[in-house]
Amino acid sequence: MSGKRTWATIVGAVVLLAGCDFIDESLIPTLTGEDPADKPAAREQIAIPASAAERNPQPTLSGGPPRLGDTRFVPAGVTPGEVTGTAIGRRVERLRNDLIEMQRSVGTDNVELQGLRQGSIGNANQYQQLVAGIQAKLQVGTTPGNPNLVRAWNGAQVTLDQISNNIGQMNNLANKVANDSSLASFILESVQATFGLSGAVDADHAQLTILEDDTNRTVVLIDRLLNELNEDISRQTNYVGRERANLTVLSLAVKNGELFGTSLANRAFASAGGVASQPARVGNLANRRPLVVIRFDREDVPYEEPLFTAVSEALNRRPSAVFDLVSVVPQQGTPAQVALNANTARRNAERVLRNLTAMGLPTDRISLSATSSSETTSSEVHVYVR
Repeated sequence: MSGKRTWATIVGAVVLLAGCDFIDESLIPTLTGEDPADKPAAREQIAIPASAAERNPQPTLSGGPPRLGDTRFVPAGVTPGEVTGTAIGRRVERLRNDLIEMQRSVGTDNVELQGLRQGSIGNANQYQQLVAGIQAKLQVGTTPGNPNLVRAWNGAQVTLDQISNNIGQMNNLANKVANDSSLASFILESVQATFGLSGAVDADHAQLTILEDDTNRTVVLIDRLLNELNEDISRQTNYVGRERANLTVLSLAVKNGELFGTSLANRAFASAGGVASQPARVGNLANRRPLVVIRFDREDVPYEEPLFTAVSEALNRRPSAVFDLVSVVPQQGTPAQVALNANTARRNAERVLRNLTAMGLPTDRISLSATSSSETTSSEVHVYVR
């Protein structure tokens, strides 16, 4: 985190128990723009969740490049035959030539696959280096919107796009291999059907037996090629999707000059399925404990990193959590001042919402509502978890 910015006072750590609907009142984070030095009592209560840097001295946005297969699919070749002069013998020769062409196609597919793998690995390594460089600079602290980090981030995005393009080429190759698989199966069926035809000599059946074995090996090889290719595609697709979410969070970190962590979209709750978000019931807020309270009592309150940490901890403990953002408007002053306060509070809540979505939290896990309070003197945003 940048040394030029200080955290707001955070009172308490986030605690969520699976299956429970309460949060310990003494453990509610409060983000405020007030100077902590003016409130020694609050200072004594500080017990924040470990920041990304404290939990992991070198936080890593990326989980590492995808592990691709390394098998080389080289056909063993087709056993030569002899001319018998029969109609069956000529049919065997045609089938043998079809299998030779099929194996040539498999050899071409293998060469293309190895090239795509090398390209993906090279791009993934370059991407990892760019991201690691950005993280290292953010960890020691830097200026918001550092142009060097912006250029590195743009380079990382371009490199990730190249990996995505490789996936498209692998999909095209998989379609071709699937066609080869169908054709190889047809050749095998034709060889097996030839055994039932009349007019063959013993040498024809001997060659058919050898050709059937060669074709079976080719079919197995193509199936293995297709399976491993599909696994490569699946791993890279998951990797690119995960890293695009991480790049979104990293862009927010570059903008603020502070290092966050992995995208909230990549946490376990993402696999729990969509949960329809219901608007916060304003009338029941008195009975609910906020996960986070952000007090906008000065300009540029630095709440992003502690908010990220609090929501991350909540999701780690309750993967299916849904979050309610409530804008709290102070009821003070003339009707015009109250209306102005309401507009300010709404903009603050919308900004918190945008930051949460930029951190990777899906919008269907967030609801936004508003209420008013005579006990507050400045706009606040309360984040509730359910």
